[in-house]
Formats: sequence, structure tokens, C-alpha cells
Amino acid sequence: MDIVALRYQSGFGNEFATEALAGALPVGQNSPQKTPYGLYAEQLSGTAFTAPRGANRRSWLYRIRPAAVHRPFKRSDNGRITHRFDDVEATPNQLRWDPLPIPAEPQDFVQGLVTMAGNGDPGSQSGCGIHLYAANRSMEDRYFYSADGEMLIVLQHGRLRFDTELGAIEAEPQEIVVIPRGVRFRVELLDRDAGGYVCENYGALFRLPDLGPIGSNGLANPRDFQTPTAAYEDRSGSFELVAKFMGNLWSAEIGHSPLDVVAWHGTYAPYKYDLRRFNAIGSISYDHPDPSIFLVLQSMSDTPGVDTIDFVVFPPRILAMQHTFRPPWFHRNVASEFMGLIHGAYDAKAEGFLPGGASLHNCMSGHGPDAQTFERAAGADLSKPDYIKDTMAFMFETRCIIRPSRHALESSQLQAEYFHCWQGLKKHFDPQKR
Repeated sequence: MDIVALRYQSGFGNEFATEALAGALPVGQNSPQKTPYGLYAEQLSGTAFTAPRGANRRSWLYRIRPAAVHRPFKRSDNGRITHRFDDVEATPNQLRWDPLPIPAEPQDFVQGLVTMAGNGDPGSQSGCGIHLYAANRSMEDRYFYSADGEMLIVLQHGRLRFDTELGAIEAEPQEIVVIPRGVRFRVELLDRDAGGYVCENYGALFRLPDLGPIGSNGLANPRDFQTPTAAYEDRSGSFELVAKFMGNLWSAEIGHSPLDVVAWHGTYAPYKYDLRRFNAIGSISYDHPDPSIFLVLQSMSDTPGVDTIDFVVFPPRILAMQHTFRPPWFHRNVASEFMGLIHGAYDAKAEGFLPGGASLHNCMSGHGPDAQTFERAAGADLSKPDYIKDTMAFMFETRCIIRPSRHALESSQLQAEYFHCWQGLKKHFDPQKR
């Protein structure tokens, strides 16, 4: 296996050009009659050909064999992956799950995917699928891609190496990796086991939000997004190519490694981002800004100001608001929220929300701090700032109802008594005391 040493180019939404062999990139045109080194030219398009230049994402790949070279696909076992989000009735109840257990039997990243919830439909390229993953072995002679959507992978525990067609990315917990729709890859475990979260975005590609009144700096900085340089595998043998198409898994025999791109240039590529570099913004006077100030990436809809998916992160930060209940307030949203905890504790919950766990609060379902957190915060000394340390939580927020899967609702990880965390909230109302 010939893989060029890992190096990164920084940037986001830029035109990249990278080659693993000097002179492998053609000069002056994308598809000359004869390419350097006898490579094949292939375009990978992630948006419509006629998309505006600023939104258009495509890359030109120069590879040993075209992506078309493989045996026919055949349907394979979906495991615990599903795209049927109408299989069971959605519920307005608040839901919370414990983390997935470490697998008892060997399973790789794809085998370890468990669909928890979602909405929309991959066929109409709208909505999302939300999965957890738990793996204890690397993908051996297996490669994977999703034709249904780009995959935003949130590492919770265990380091991973993503060997992709466009290069290799190594990532650790508190980092995210985004693999574009259609890009083939293999996942190698760098630790004994690994687990985390996946948002499979069926709709418009994730992008950085415009900052508006915030100005030119803040939130996630473009320079911190990292894209790999070209690397390739020139291997022949008996391999498996697994495709996720229309919500189902398909398997094809392939006689060579599909990670054989020697050079590429363009704007459509995998990338990673370290959530610890997020520049959090908040109030220094009173009250809470809306949680949109924690927006990392957004998938835009056809309605201005209303996203299909928001990826929001709650990192370490300082709370200094005066005369203000500082934890997240009680609220009901038109949007639906799927939340995960990567590290530490979440400041709105005293217990029960564990790293690797998840919660779902759907449209207009009331939620907020539990009774213990409320009592502590209501009597806190506000003359001093609160330092929220040693934590990293996130949220997938959508404008559509997030429908839990049958597996999620029947899982032993579902906390049946979650609602109890609010039952201890006491009545403080007294009409005789203002």
C-alpha cells in the first residue's frame, strides 16, 4: 500500500490543487486527450452543473482506474441502518438514550452504524438521517460511500483514520470529519474501539454561516478547516465496495482499491474541523442570545433564514450575564433538536446525560434544565462569572420533525424515566409577593 504522508491544506470553500506525484495534474485543461502517467480524468460533482459559481462544488480526479470499474452491485444486509422514518409513530415526549455499548463481536464503522432518527427522504434529497456508531475493528479490504448524503461524523471516543479517494484524514474526539456524498473511503481504528455520531445530510451541502452583525470574525474560522492532500493506493486483489443508495446497503466486488486518485483539484473534498477552536460568543450584559450564536455549519433550505440542518456546538465558555438565569432557559422550539455529549458534563443537566448518549426534543416539546440545575442556578452568586470548563456538547437542529427509528424507541439504551428530571421543579408562585 503506497500512501503519501499526511499533510493538510487549510481553507474552506476554496479551489484546492494537490498531487501525490509531481506533474500528475494536467496544466491548462481538465481532461486532455492524454493525461500524465496514463491516469484517467474523472469529474466528481456535488452540486448541479449550473449552480452559481460561489455555491458550485466539484473536483477533477486523476486516477489509476475510473470509478465505473467494479462488478454489479447486489443488495446486502442493512444491519441497523434504516431510512424508514415513518415505521413507528413519532412522539412529542422528551427522549434520552444512554451510550451504545462497546461491541461484543468484531464490527467495523459501517457494521457499527445504528440509525436513531431522521426525516425527509434520500430520494428527494431532503432531510437527514441521524446515526450512532460503535466499532472495534478497522475496515479490512472494504470501502464505503453514501450516495444519499454527505456524512458529518462527530468523534466521541477513539481516534480514527479516514482513507479517502482524495487523501487521508486522522481525527480524534472533539473533532468532526465531513465526507462528501459519493466519496469512497475506508475507516481505520487508531485505538482499540471507537464511537460517536453521524448526521447524514440529504440536502444542500453544509457551509459556514454568514456572520451578519457579528462582523468578519468569530464562530468557526475558515482557516481552521483542513482538507487532505492527494494520496493513493495502487493495490489489486479481492475487495468489497459498499454503497448506501436510497437508504439501503449494496455490495459490489472490486478488483482494485478505489482509493487510487493520484492528483485532484477542485472544491469538493472531505475536511475536518477541531471543535475546540470554535470562537464562542455570548452576552456580557444580561439575558441569553439565541443558540444560533453557536452555529458551526448549516445546510440551507429554499426558505431564507430557515435551515434544513444546523450543526451547533456548546464548547467551554464564560458566562457573565447579570440578573440572568445563566444555564439554558426553559424553551419550546418550532425546530427539533437531537443533542449529543462528546466530553464532560452539560451545564443544563445535573445527571443522566452521559458522554456518548443522546437526547431528542421535538417540535414544541418543552425542555430545559432539570430541577437540581434550576435550584442551583436560581440561587447562584452572579457577581462572579461562571467558567464552563471541560465540556463539549453539540446539537443537530432541523426545521422538520425528527422521527425516531423503531430501534431507537425499542432500544435498551432508551431512558424510560427521563421525564422525572423535571418532576421536582417546585411551585414558587405567590400572588402576595412580587
